[in-house]
Amino acid sequence: MKQLLLLILGLFSIAESMGSTFQDPVKIACVGNSITYGSGVANREKNAYPEQLQSMLGNTYQVRNFGVSGSTLLKNGDKPYLETEAYSNALKFKPDIVFIKLGTNDSKLSNRVHLDNFEGDYIDLVNSFKKENGNARIILLLPVPAFTTDTTRIWNEVIKNKITLMTRRVAYKTNSEVLDLYQLFIDQPGLLPDKIHPSSLGATVIAKRIYEAVIQNEIEKLEILKSKEVKVSETANFYGYDLTDFEYKGIPCKVVKPKKVAPGAPWVLRARFWAHEPQTDIALLERGFHIAYCDVANLFGGPEAMKRWDRFYGLMTQAGLSKKVVLEGMSRGGLIVYNWAEKNQEKVACVYADAPVLDGKSWPGGLWKGKGSAADWEVFKTIYGLKSERDIAEFKGNPIHNIKSIAQGGFPMIHVCGAADEVVPIEENTKPFEEAIKANGGAISVIYKEGVGHHPHSLENPTPIVDFILGATHQKVNFAQIPAPSAEFRSAAGWKEGKDWWAQANDIDSLCLASKEIDLLLIGNSITQGWGRKRPNVTYAPGREAAELYFKDLNWVGAGISGDRTQHLLYRLNNGNYEAARPKMVVLAIGVNNFGDNSAEEIANGIMKVLEVTKKKFSPQTKIMLFGPLPTGLDPSTDRRKKYNKIHDLIKHLGNVKNVFYYNLINEFSDEKGFLKPDLFSQDGIHLLPEGYKVWGKFIRDNYFIATK
Repeated sequence: MKQLLLLILGLFSIAESMGSTFQDPVKIACVGNSITYGSGVANREKNAYPEQLQSMLGNTYQVRNFGVSGSTLLKNGDKPYLETEAYSNALKFKPDIVFIKLGTNDSKLSNRVHLDNFEGDYIDLVNSFKKENGNARIILLLPVPAFTTDTTRIWNEVIKNKITLMTRRVAYKTNSEVLDLYQLFIDQPGLLPDKIHPSSLGATVIAKRIYEAVIQNEIEKLEILKSKEVKVSETANFYGYDLTDFEYKGIPCKVVKPKKVAPGAPWVLRARFWAHEPQTDIALLERGFHIAYCDVANLFGGPEAMKRWDRFYGLMTQAGLSKKVVLEGMSRGGLIVYNWAEKNQEKVACVYADAPVLDGKSWPGGLWKGKGSAADWEVFKTIYGLKSERDIAEFKGNPIHNIKSIAQGGFPMIHVCGAADEVVPIEENTKPFEEAIKANGGAISVIYKEGVGHHPHSLENPTPIVDFILGATHQKVNFAQIPAPSAEFRSAAGWKEGKDWWAQANDIDSLCLASKEIDLLLIGNSITQGWGRKRPNVTYAPGREAAELYFKDLNWVGAGISGDRTQHLLYRLNNGNYEAARPKMVVLAIGVNNFGDNSAEEIANGIMKVLEVTKKKFSPQTKIMLFGPLPTGLDPSTDRRKKYNKIHDLIKHLGNVKNVFYYNLINEFSDEKGFLKPDLFSQDGIHLLPEGYKVWGKFIRDNYFIATK
């Protein structure tokens, strides 16, 4: 009896010890309407954004979907969320994090009459969750746009001009966070097939943005304005964030604080035109950046402007902000941004320039194609001491004259320009600057907006700009490394109508479970899917003839799924039963579908993660053929081919690992000039034609027998 008692006490001790090392999962409540519920989403139970979020976060989080179709934020709306069972259940859940996505249905004509109550009702909703959990993190999601035309129903003008603004005010008043989903979809109507509800692929966009917010780390808030030389004039609401106007050494300045300060305390120093087209600044505030401004109006990047920025930079960095700043300059702001960057290269993280003036002779001078500005030109000449035609001709104080030094600074640059700009012509500014920066080894990318003049600045959807800045400041989440299921559902993927990604994944899993000690397991995307082989829901297999020719005496399984990226393959490897097939050889060809979303470095890291998981998944005796992305880009001079080459430069060392055989097939698929052979590749420069599969099939077969001897 005594021994039994000691045993029980020992078990309790072990359990208590284990309990101290394991924490309960973080509880996340997704509150909202039909978009949260998943209406219009193929395979809603798997693909609604809360479900996708759960898959990405894993079992250290518990995500619950409390969406109710048709519900309103308004208590007097036609279907108040506060009267639903889902709301009661959400409160009982006592979530640690609450995402609220309401407001779309409040834009209906029948509900608009009550919009004066919107903010008060929203504050009550936020407070009800805080009452249940005082430490709950509340995040308000701005509604996605509606592309409908019936003004009596859900109407985008109300969403854009009233609902989003009121939601931001609620965030400010309640000190809640806010995520702007509106901008993420404004240029993506195809992701909302019925013009209101995101598809499953649209739900992926939401899930990824929420994922970023969930895992976002933070540091303690900084006392930016503690200097005695700072004179604060007022604080205000800047799109839901605290904006402080102040003077420093007599110069008007501004700073906007994020709700959560990102590690490293990144910040943006904006030149000129404060709050004009602010979508990039707002998106960076969401991600923990400070946005700062020091007035250098009408100084055209001259000596006084430089002195002001030197002092302001010192103030901001002494307060704890990063020693490397993001510089943002619109139009004439390009002069101060690049003049300061050229003199302070080690202090610059990156430059975002929007329709920038890079040569004062172009604007305000108007000496060539541009219209110029006579009054501003006189000020410009005074600032730089240009008193004669000779002075003007010999003047070398513009960014366009210091390209070599700017390029040597090593900081990346992005420009966004209207291709039809008649005020600051790209032919006199960005185009020659871009060419010379590249010629001198600098890193610059340019987005030219066809048919657009000097205005509007920025992009409706600022994601390309934001991603560039996040990458340059080491703040970007690399989704290529994060296991996630795909939400692909379209029959154009080469699948039977009504069969989605999950059906394909289940088919492959069944094949692996039914197979024993196979020779080849071919894992990848649509190119690998094209081999066919006992896939009941695949309708297109251009590689079938090649497989019959080169794999006829091999036992093999085709595990390719159209559209798959590295993250989808990681999810399949982690959650599938592929090891049951006990393959002698695994063939990995993955990465090309990541090209649109990820940098070469991110894709390479994703491939490395795939290889790492693959080695753990299978027997130590299993051999691995690693192809990475197959050749892409018909023309060797294209950006696509350059990215392909860079990826392979980054992964070629993986062939040094035991039982891993790395191959780059560019020589097998291209001619002597580097062009992909037209009889092997389709016109998209990605997918193989039947003859291309024969080249690849023979290569796999020959090297299979070499590797498995």
